[in-house]
Parts: sequence; structure tokens; C-alpha cells
Amino acid sequence: MTSLASTIVEEIKPIGHSSIPAKVGLALLLAALADWLFYGQRIGLSLTLFAIALAGVSALSNHAALNLRRAMIGAAILVAGLVPVIEELNALSFLILVASLTIALLLVTNAEATGLADRIRALRNFVLLGPFRFFLDAPQVFDATAFTRGIALWLLPAALSTVFVALFAAANPVIEQWVSLLNPKLIFEYVSIPRVLFWTMMLALIWPFIHVRWRRKKIAVAAEAAAVEPPPLPPFVSPEFFGPSTILRSLILFNLLFAAQSVLDGIYLWGHVALPDNMTYAAYAHRGAYPLIVTALLAAAFVLVVMRPGGPAEKSKVIRPLVYVWVGQNVLLVASSILRLDLYVDIYMLTYWRIAAFIWMGLVALGLVLIVARIALDRSNEWLVGVNLIALAIVLYGCSLVNFDAFIADYNVAHSKEASGKGVQLDTNYLLSLGPQALPAIDKAIELLTKAKESDLSARGYCLVSRRDRLVEQQRQDLAWRSWGFRNWRLGHRLDTQATNRPAG
Repeated sequence: MTSLASTIVEEIKPIGHSSIPAKVGLALLLAALADWLFYGQRIGLSLTLFAIALAGVSALSNHAALNLRRAMIGAAILVAGLVPVIEELNALSFLILVASLTIALLLVTNAEATGLADRIRALRNFVLLGPFRFFLDAPQVFDATAFTRGIALWLLPAALSTVFVALFAAANPVIEQWVSLLNPKLIFEYVSIPRVLFWTMMLALIWPFIHVRWRRKKIAVAAEAAAVEPPPLPPFVSPEFFGPSTILRSLILFNLLFAAQSVLDGIYLWGHVALPDNMTYAAYAHRGAYPLIVTALLAAAFVLVVMRPGGPAEKSKVIRPLVYVWVGQNVLLVASSILRLDLYVDIYMLTYWRIAAFIWMGLVALGLVLIVARIALDRSNEWLVGVNLIALAIVLYGCSLVNFDAFIADYNVAHSKEASGKGVQLDTNYLLSLGPQALPAIDKAIELLTKAKESDLSARGYCLVSRRDRLVEQQRQDLAWRSWGFRNWRLGHRLDTQATNRPAG
């Protein structure tokens, strides 16, 4: 028989997880009682009442360790400690009460401490370490429990929902007003920090009496126990953190949030209902276009991750329809972004960046549709990336054939305040920065400005004439054979046609 080498260890009684929720509830009730008895009040008889309640709840929480004889002795010690406090509360009577409470608790719940030295050591550890037990026990209390699993299931949905709400608040003034009601500064106006600290302190003092743990006697352990292979470390991320249950909760929350945003866009953008005070449609459109595109991109990334081929959510009969609905809402979100940008451009004119935004939004919408196609056709992510790259290449090739300089210039002149009577004044500096391709539009602008009745507009027109000559010279240089281009040739032909058709005088 293998001989046993005795190893001296100290064993601490493990936490009983099944009774923890009840103990936490009792501790909170006692903290509430302490708040009612002590906070902002003069202390006297209230301390006696609290000590009796604490002793009663402690006995209830640790009834398994109760023994009638020891319980009677502990009750007698507690009564003896209450008498001085009832007589008068001062420093000495308070210390006597604390001593009587701890000694009574030791006698009732720690039958193994029989010698004087053991009891003194146990009381010392209780007084010195007890107030910190509340903070030290918290990770163990909630480890591998239903509470932790619940947090894991809701952590990702809550975090991403917060991000989406923040983006929606940046895009929608109505949602921004709703979110402002949850401003932490407003919450802190109704929460007293000193009171929170008081509750924390009381819970730290109450918890050792509710969840009693004493250091046990030293015991012998077989040497072979040390050779037992330790259990494997838990995974860095819980499987439940990104499992089907988490994904399902996320999609339900996201669909509700996006539905609220879509309804508001339907009311204000498509239905033209009056906006909140101090908010124009142009500002509403401008602030919303780009945050909503970021939202759609985040949504697309989430769908790609959760609906990866072979993943736990791909074959789910519940998750797949929710994904389709959510992607559809994202496509609607992109459509709203395009409408917002169109409303903004209708007032504040067109620029290269705004054209790029239109093209980008269209690509995002196409990407979302292709994500649905990948899921429905059971294709790989490589297929999705390939199709998107093909679409991007086609768009870029098409853009290379479009004369954006002329298009922007013609649009801005035709939609300027000088031409249409609404919008903003024509930005002649930006018009000139577009280069020679803007010359036909510049000629129209000069005609509009020089014929205007207002003297300031006429002055802007004559100033534009002098600056136009530089572009004409640049255009003539572009027609040289070394710098010839079909677009420049077409521009020259267009200018000649305009000069021929322009009435004399």
C-alpha cells in the first residue's frame, strides 16, 4: 500500500450557490433598513433595533449550523451587549455591542472553535477581513451561475444596441431627444453619491453576518491528490457569448431598434411631417446620411459573422428569417440615407464628396442584398467577396467614363438661387476649381449674373468673366496633340456650338 505523506492545508468552506440569491436579498433588505434607521438621522434606539434584526437574519441564513444550547448562549450574550446601548449609546457601549454580536455569531455558527486561542484567532480574522468579504466573494458568487450566463447572453446584444442607438441619435433629432432623457448627468441629479457609498458600506458590514465563513481546522490530505491533473482552463470567451441564444436576442433587439428608426424616417422624410423646433429638413438630412451608413456597415459585419458557413445560427429556422428582416430594414435605412443626402444636395449643391457618398451608399445597399443572396443560396464568404469586388470594379470603371466636373457644374448652376430662386447662392470659387470642363456652366452663370438687377450679383458676374479667361487658356492647351483627350475635344466642340448659337450683342 502506498504510504500517505501528510500535507497541511487550510480548507475554507465553499460558497453554497443555491442559497446565494436569498442571502443577497436579505442583505439588501437589511441595508434598506439601515438606510431608514440611520441615514441623515440621529442614532440611538435605532442601533438596538438594527442589531436585533441583524442577529435574527443571521440566524435565519445559517440555520443549518444552529444548535439549541449554543443558540441560547449566543442569545444571552447578545442581550447582555444590548443593555449598555439601550442605557446610552456611546463609544464604549457601541464596542460592547459589536463584541457581543461577533462572539454570539462565533458561538452559534462555529462549533469547531473550542479553544480560547482558536476563538480569538477566528474573531480577529472576522473583524479584520469580514468587511472585505463582500467584495472578495462577488466574483465567486456569480461564477458559473445562471446570473453569469444571463449576463453573457445579453452582453453582446446590449452593447451593440447601445452603439446603434448612439448612431441613430446622431442621425435623428427625435431619438436624440429621447436619449437625452437618459443622460447620466440627469440620473446623477436624482442619485446621491454619499447614499450609494453608505449602502456599499452597510452591505460590506452586513454580508459577513449573512454569509458566514470561518477558517476550518487543518486537515491531512493525501499526497497523491497533488498529482491529480488540474481541470482545463475555461475558454476565454464563453460559448454562450456568441451562440444561437445570444444571436437570437441580438436580432430581436436590433429589429425593434431599426423599426423605430424606419418609422420615424417614414414620418419625417417620406411623410413630410413637421420637424422639431430649430431643425430644418436640410440639417435633418445632412446629419443623418453618414451615421446611418455606418450603422448599415456594422449590421452587415454582424450578419457575416453570425451567419458564417457551418455556424450554429446558419441553419436556424428562427434566426434566418430575423436576419432577412433585419437586412431588409438596413436596405431601407440606406434608401433613407440616399434620400437624406438628396434633400441636402437639393439645397446645398453638389460636390465630389457628395457624389462619392451616393455611389458608396449604392454599393452598401448592393452589398446587403448580396449578403442575403449568399445566405439564401448557401454560398461561401469567398463568393460574397468576389461578387462585391466585381461590382466595385464595374462601378469604378463606369465612373472613369463619367465627366463629373461638367455634371457638377451644370447641376450647381441650374439649382442655384440665381437660376431657380431657391437654395443657396452659386459658389463661383468652387465652380472655377472644377477646371475647363466647367466652362459651359460658367458661361451660363455669367449670363445669369450679369443680367441680374442686383448690383452685387452683376459685379460677381463681371468678376467671373475675368477669371474665366484662365480656364479658356488652359482648355486651349489641352487641345494640343500631346495633351489631347476625347473629353477635351468634346468640350471644345460644345464651346464652339454655344458661341455660334449665342445671340449677337
